Amino acid sequence: MKLNLLSCEAQKPNRRAIAKCIAEISANVDESLAVELTAILLEGDAVDIELNEKKSSSAARELRKLGIDYEIIE
Repeated sequence: MKLNLLSCEAQKPNRRAIAKCIAEISANVDESLAVELTAILLEGDAVDIELNEKKSSSAARELRKLGIDYEIIE
């Protein structure tokens, strides 16, 4: 399943927590790439990630907790 991370609505976004979340729920993203994707997301651009099937059930809850808006692509 693919997600499009649209924006972060958190008042004070926690970059480290967002990067850690992206690295944990993504199938093919390591920590350094997650940090780069977090920077792109916080600058206002959308980011596409492919979910790790084992983490797909908890991914939505984790993203909402961090204030990240997303849409399911497939």
